[in-house]
Amino acid sequence: MATAACAVCLLVLAILFAIDYRLDTGADAALIRQAAVAAGDPAQTGDIATDLARHRSDQFGQRLVVLAGSGLVLLFVVLAFAWRLVRRVEAPLDELRGVVERLASGAWTTRIEAPAGQYGAGLARALDRLRIALSDQAATGRALDIMLDSMNDAVFVTSPEGLIKRVNLAAAQLLGWSQMQLLGRELAYVISDQDRTNFNIEQAANETLELTVRTQSGQIIPVSLSGSVIAADDPRFQGCIFVARNITERKRAERRIRYLARYDTLTKIPNRLQFQHSLQQAIARARRAGRSLALMYVDLDHFKEVNDTFGHAAGDRALEILSERMIAKLPPDTMLGRLAGDEFALFVENLPPAEDNRPAIAAHARELLDELGRPFQLDQHELYVTSSVGIALCPQDADNVVDLIRNADAAMYHSKQNGGNSHSFFTPEMSAVAVERLMLKSKLRRAVERNELVMLYQPKVDLRDGRVVGGEALLRWRLPGHGDISPAQFIPLAEESNLIQEIGEWVLKRVCSDYRSWQDEVPKPGRISINLSLKQLRQAEFLTRYRSVFDDTGVSPSNFELEITETTLMTDARRMVRLLDELYAMGLHLSIDDFGTGYSSLSALQQFPVGTLKIDQSFVRHAAVSREDATLVRTIIEMGRNLDLEVVAEGIETREQLEFLRSLNCHCGQGRLFGEPMTATDFLQLLLAQSRGEAGYGGMFG
Repeated sequence: MATAACAVCLLVLAILFAIDYRLDTGADAALIRQAAVAAGDPAQTGDIATDLARHRSDQFGQRLVVLAGSGLVLLFVVLAFAWRLVRRVEAPLDELRGVVERLASGAWTTRIEAPAGQYGAGLARALDRLRIALSDQAATGRALDIMLDSMNDAVFVTSPEGLIKRVNLAAAQLLGWSQMQLLGRELAYVISDQDRTNFNIEQAANETLELTVRTQSGQIIPVSLSGSVIAADDPRFQGCIFVARNITERKRAERRIRYLARYDTLTKIPNRLQFQHSLQQAIARARRAGRSLALMYVDLDHFKEVNDTFGHAAGDRALEILSERMIAKLPPDTMLGRLAGDEFALFVENLPPAEDNRPAIAAHARELLDELGRPFQLDQHELYVTSSVGIALCPQDADNVVDLIRNADAAMYHSKQNGGNSHSFFTPEMSAVAVERLMLKSKLRRAVERNELVMLYQPKVDLRDGRVVGGEALLRWRLPGHGDISPAQFIPLAEESNLIQEIGEWVLKRVCSDYRSWQDEVPKPGRISINLSLKQLRQAEFLTRYRSVFDDTGVSPSNFELEITETTLMTDARRMVRLLDELYAMGLHLSIDDFGTGYSSLSALQQFPVGTLKIDQSFVRHAAVSREDATLVRTIIEMGRNLDLEVVAEGIETREQLEFLRSLNCHCGQGRLFGEPMTATDFLQLLLAQSRGEAGYGGMFG
């Protein structure tokens, strides 16, 4: 700007100087012509011109000096004005330059004000609009960063070649690298060595893969990697985005599920499924090698009593102890598995095919029984648990898993039927018994639906005068083609299959229905006894169901007596006291069945609201001829009288037994001497005959 001003000043001075010179030259020429005319002498005219030219030359030099000085003054003035003008323009520009630098550094929040004066206002407004636009774009970018960093899954943005361009915080935390350290690296760099060879960026961008990544510390982490191609026209934004989810917990859960599917969580040994699979493989190996194999089926005797007495937690601990003992005594080439609650199995491989392996296997079984039968401490109690073992040989007894286990189970059941704490080898006859037992269990499920259950009643007689004072309800299963099946045979099956609650409820409904029909004919039919099992008493809805049956039938609970064995009574005595108190509060009478065969003490007996003692028939059978049994029966009767309890003798079959019991002043009795158990109709006829005064059992009492 200063240079242009100087040039303009010089040009103006030059023009003025040229005009002045031109005017002077013209004036001189005119003067010379006038002088020549006046003088009339041309030579003199030349002299005059020469003097005049010299004078003009001097005059020109003077003017040139003046002109140069004026130019310099003018130039100084112009430069001063230009400098002032430049400063007025440059100050706002410097201020706006600082604003631009702040914008370049990311300071987009401060509003840009117009500089003082008139210069730069438009530029400031334009820059402020630019600031707002950049701020909006930056906010969008920050929002994207916040969203990515808020994700729990690791996010990687890569170029089409797989170079990492952006990662979120979760990715850095997953891998143990900083975000800056990951930028510029290939995505394959974080893949573990075992998966890196087969990793392909194009495949990963279109599929969901499960692979492992390597952290900075060298830890291997399983992830689920899903990717997608970023479609963009601008090459700067082209590439792929990957989301990696840590699936360590899922993999751990899968391993846990696989473990639970194959192993028992309590004993840490193979479960039924895994054991059967291993047994199948062992049978195949034995077949290929021409060898034999022995399967032992182990069942703990009366183990339910441990659970019922001490609780399931104690029972689980007992199973752990016993399984550890079995593992310690396993012969070589042996595998142990838990098939059910207290049922185990083991097989012994590589037995010589041509030899009789029974003595060696029997020795193993006996050693196993002795080890399991040793006492052990459990919650400050010493327990003694025996076992029953059934043995089946392959291929002699069976050549497949199903038949081999079934035959070993049949042999085990045979050992249990013989008293337990023993072992038995399978024989074909055992299979027939096991099949029949299995068929009975299957048919029992539909016995109620098919109306195959029958109630019979055995009279209870007052031994003083022969009057029928009640009866005992006896359940029979009238199975077509088999005849009557006693409860001793099918009740254990009902307890095993959890049908006992359904059957027990059916019995109560049927007895109440019969009793109500008797009441229509006889005002006081007497008190009817009903047997209860421990399984029934342990049902959570037992009391509720009994109350509902009495309410539905309209029969008073005081007309019935519940019979409970000593063993049942002493199992979990605290809970049993509470339960029996509630039954007693309902109006039900309570009786101890088979008294003398259990282990209750007199002090324990006094806790329960019991009104009747029933002497077991095994003592009554020989009481008339055996001094020991007679003493025991006499003691029970005297104890009952002293405790103000009614005493009932079971299993009276002869007059000698009757007279002996009468001599001891026993209250009541029942047995075949008074007839076989009868139907509800026959029992009603007996009650009607007694009400008419017709001869009943009175003749037996003189």
